[in-house]
Amino acid sequence: MDRFDAMKVFVSAVDEGSLAGAARRLRRSPAAVSRAIAFLEAHVGAELLHRTTRSLKLSEAGERYAAACRRVLTELEEADLLAGGEKAAPRGTLTLTAPVITGEDVLRPVLDAFIDEYPTVSVRLLLLDRPVNLIDEGIDVALRIAHLPDSSFVATKLGEVRRVVAAAPGYLAQHPVIGEPADLAKQRIIAMTHFGIDSWSFPPRKGSSVPRTVQFAPRLVVNTVRAAVASAAEGHGVTRLFSYHIAEEIRDGRLQILLAADEHPPLPVHLLAPQGRFGVPKVRAFVDFAVPRLKRYFERLSREASHNAGAMRARRTRRSAR
Repeated sequence: MDRFDAMKVFVSAVDEGSLAGAARRLRRSPAAVSRAIAFLEAHVGAELLHRTTRSLKLSEAGERYAAACRRVLTELEEADLLAGGEKAAPRGTLTLTAPVITGEDVLRPVLDAFIDEYPTVSVRLLLLDRPVNLIDEGIDVALRIAHLPDSSFVATKLGEVRRVVAAAPGYLAQHPVIGEPADLAKQRIIAMTHFGIDSWSFPPRKGSSVPRTVQFAPRLVVNTVRAAVASAAEGHGVTRLFSYHIAEEIRDGRLQILLAADEHPPLPVHLLAPQGRFGVPKVRAFVDFAVPRLKRYFERLSREASHNAGAMRARRTRRSAR
């Protein structure tokens, strides 16, 4: 049996979560899939998958072997496509990853348009709110919101996002004024696991090097962005998220950004790919297609943020003149 083909079957089984799913995806019989897995296990001398009638789970050896298989198969595909030269047409499966909300609201519409434009390319989008090893998990392109360390990856900057504190106008009308970060300790806090469950940090005061930390006892802790946004927009408390998470709610007035002068510097947004992947036609086509569209999105977000900040300053000036 061809070992590279058996590796493809093994990775498909892991991705689908069952041998039957891999059989459907590869259009093979379940027996053929089982034979391929058995061939690999005999070759490496270890059990790779713990099988049940309904699902499968990677063994410890299987986890290591799956990562190695993804690297080998990615490099093999890359070699085949690069051999076709610059004129090779984009084709195959493009694998991307992004944070959950960014992927759903920002990247997904771009992918829909890309698929329409390139019918010979299929897309696998992994939405994960955790760091991902692009090489080990066979990922072509990642969307990352963070300062990037120096590495062998190639990054294209798309824009910036802010970490913002926000609440609904109705909530603000019924609770103490929030003029500085310390005032948050007296508020109803809707905390998100990604942004601090019992404290939020803010930049140092002018002339100081010590960051300011506000301790609080949250009234609600959630682990999804949508839950935090919905609860805050309905007037149940103050939350902290990225600016793009609440762009629509800010636009229609359901939420208001607070403490803009006390925000941390914006975080950059990048498209990131392993060094050699940009030469692969499907990756190059996606980057050329997506980058200008994503840059326009983040530029619009920045313009709206500037407009909203100006409107808030004007409201404060009018109130202080009364």
